[in-house]
Amino acid sequence: MSESLPIIAILGGTGDLGTGLARRWTEAGYRVIIGSRTQEKAIEAVNNLTAVMNERSIADFSVEAMENFEATKIADIVTLTVPFSHQQSVLEFIKPVLQGKILIDVTVPLVPPKVARVQLPVEGSAGQIAQNILGEGIRVVSAFQNVPAAHLQDGNELNCDVLVCGDSKEARSEVIKLVQGAGMRGFHAGSIANAAAVEAMTSVLIFVNKQYKCHAGISITGTGE
Repeated sequence: MSESLPIIAILGGTGDLGTGLARRWTEAGYRVIIGSRTQEKAIEAVNNLTAVMNERSIADFSVEAMENFEATKIADIVTLTVPFSHQQSVLEFIKPVLQGKILIDVTVPLVPPKVARVQLPVEGSAGQIAQNILGEGIRVVSAFQNVPAAHLQDGNELNCDVLVCGDSKEARSEVIKLVQGAGMRGFHAGSIANAAAVEAMTSVLIFVNKQYKCHAGISITGTGE
């Protein structure tokens, strides 16, 4: 396990998407902290992931369970995978220990029960909300909204691309490294304002998934990569 790799915290990491990302990054050699509002839920997720690692005969891995605040304090990069309804409260809670770090916001502004209909907030996107709450001292990068959690969970090769939005090109580049570490291709997709288009696509994909009974992602063509 490389000591040069950043420590990653996944807040709300006990859900399908959070545990899927945790699995991919743990397998890639990152030190991963699964964060939750309660230590018990985080421990349960870590135990489940540890069982998966053991089944795959992966001995050298690092995954820990912590409450959200402590996980944020220790991590170099923090990933937020909570529902839209919890986004603001979690960000305000962890903001004091986020200064100078990168926050990967995976939040999608889904409004149940019509989650297959695009319903963006007045701010433009969840990513923009996060940047507004956290201020300039924290670099918000929006990513992973269009990745099916089922594909992250199954351990197979991923044929899915990730659009990465954020006002800092350097921060976007760091997140693209994590996209690659999770087995996918990442693409610079512009400022945090562009997160609106990526988040909106999630509702479109939910509709496609229901219509065709699949787990659809996106693929960028024509780049030569």
